[in-house]
Amino acid sequence: MGLLFGSFLNVVIARVPAGESIVRPRSRCPRCGHQIAWYENIPILSWLALRGRCRACGQPISWRYPLIELLTALLFLACQRRFGWSPELVSALVLVLVLVPLSFIDLEHWILPHELTWPGIAAGVALSAPLGMERVRDSIIGAVAGFLVFWGMEWLGEKIFKKEALGAGDKDLLALIGAFLTWKPLLAVIFLSSLQGAVVGSLLLLFRGRAGPAPEPETPTAPPPATTPGAETLPVGEPGPAPEQAGPERADEDEEDDWVPGPTNIPFGPWLSLAALEVMLLGPWLREVLPVPLDLLLTGAR
Repeated sequence: MGLLFGSFLNVVIARVPAGESIVRPRSRCPRCGHQIAWYENIPILSWLALRGRCRACGQPISWRYPLIELLTALLFLACQRRFGWSPELVSALVLVLVLVPLSFIDLEHWILPHELTWPGIAAGVALSAPLGMERVRDSIIGAVAGFLVFWGMEWLGEKIFKKEALGAGDKDLLALIGAFLTWKPLLAVIFLSSLQGAVVGSLLLLFRGRAGPAPEPETPTAPPPATTPGAETLPVGEPGPAPEQAGPERADEDEEDDWVPGPTNIPFGPWLSLAALEVMLLGPWLREVLPVPLDLLLTGAR
């Protein structure tokens, strides 16, 4: 099941940032448009049989496709080993299905789409219902606390550093994690994600000169058409049409769209996702190896 869902997540990762439907049309080669037959779409096996190339055009098929299929399968297996056949397993599997595409989308496009985070928050709260009203309460508190904590950090960062310190989607992602895991391990998620992201980012900056992935290259814009003889022109000194006035909201959107990550920036979404999975899957082990004060602080154990 993890392999099959991982194959579907590849479609989500490719299409959601482009604003395309994840249902239609059927899967196709992104280079030549060849519609992929069912026997070309068997997780991992088809990629190996095709030797990582499209059957129609012979262009390489990214290694990311089998990687995500295998990663999702391993995470499904880890969730089953952690929770057994219980209602908590369903919640854990759904969290995996949301965090995996969000992480890879953020790595490639530096965005965390609302199309995934907002339904994910609702799913986290809804899936807590079979675990009792106390769990529903803790789930709602976790979603609200996760959003407010990062909203406060974002506001504080802008006041102190006069620039955006966190991505706009990070607070939605932490709210999603809080909805699934409740408020208790949120401190651990923030601590582990910040620590791991800082260490890996520093190493990448040291050895590669850039902490995060390079931004996508800008699409060149075509030059304005030259004025042909006889074309209608405005007399000298006559004003042309007034430019559209941009309000504050539009200005903020333009500023966000024009933002280009610098060499020290890293997408924080993958690190939040990694920390959430670590806390969820390794919780019992952490409670055994950590001393009591850290255990209470990081895992929320009673």
